[in-house]
Amino acid sequence: MTGHSPPSRRSTPAVYFREGIEKAEAAGLARAGMILRLTRADESKLKRDPSLAISDISFSEGTMRFLGVKVELGGVTVSALEHSQPETPPLKP
Repeated sequence: MTGHSPPSRRSTPAVYFREGIEKAEAAGLARAGMILRLTRADESKLKRDPSLAISDISFSEGTMRFLGVKVELGGVTVSALEHSQPETPPLKP
């Protein structure tokens, strides 16, 4: 077989994406600039994870958020955390 498969995750989606969000934030990225794109299976696992605090997942105005990061459901074959690069201020002459 040729081709690459995504690395398997051994932890739950909650643990895996919490670590990813925290790493991105530590690198200077704002949670408001992140999007968590989840498969339907990972969405179900996340919603049913008994280890999560009630405050970890929220729903407002039709949008699900995990740890303050917007969640988009479906349309992907592998769940992923996406983020934009932090804006760099223009150099002063």
